[in-house]
Amino acid sequence: MTQNPILHPKPNPMAKLLFTAIVADMRNKLNGTVFSKNRYGAYARTKVTPVNPQTLSQQAARNNLSTNSQAWRGLTEAQRQGWIDAAASFPFTDIFGNSKILSGSALYVKLNNNLVNTGNAAIADAPSPVAIPAINSVTLTAADTPSFSLAFDPSPIAADFEMMVFATPNVTPGKYFVKNLYRFIGSVAAAGTTPANLLAAYQAIHGNPVADQKIFVKCFLISTVTGQAGIPISDVAIVT
Repeated sequence: MTQNPILHPKPNPMAKLLFTAIVADMRNKLNGTVFSKNRYGAYARTKVTPVNPQTLSQQAARNNLSTNSQAWRGLTEAQRQGWIDAAASFPFTDIFGNSKILSGSALYVKLNNNLVNTGNAAIADAPSPVAIPAINSVTLTAADTPSFSLAFDPSPIAADFEMMVFATPNVTPGKYFVKNLYRFIGSVAAAGTTPANLLAAYQAIHGNPVADQKIFVKCFLISTVTGQAGIPISDVAIVT
């Protein structure tokens, strides 16, 4: 007689957490554990190191980061102090929703990364902050013919601003968590009008749109004078 094997339930790699008055929230990683939060509350999971595909876009982004980090050391003492003094004028919101102030070097790298990624020249002197216009809406249309275009409002893009566009690869229609899949594919320059044909930009990073698959996009404006980024707006489309 053949005996049935004993079936052991698979361990759940995601542990839910209930915080007390001592710890209100926890994010990012600690040793081999990652702490985060979703619609169901806080959770912890085992840290997994993904395979590094070493794509051209990844290498370009790393090179820009490395170049800007090294350029900080090449500034004059007065320029570095200018960035340190300016940091308080460029607060950011951390993962807990609290307002934080970057260091002078981190602010320099952050703003110049935005400028260099969109083909603009890096700035050596700390700028004064400017108001970033809001993007009211973006609408993605994609087809396997192939086509990939993005309608946006307001149009055209205002002077001294550029719209950065991030997109995911084709994903299954049932997928909704794509935060880690966005890749910068290109930008729409000042005076650019709606709709923007971004097929070549998308193909260069993710290939052709695939029928019945989902693609997410995320966009925000940056100032080509300061490198500041505006509030992101997103859309998703099923490829026809």
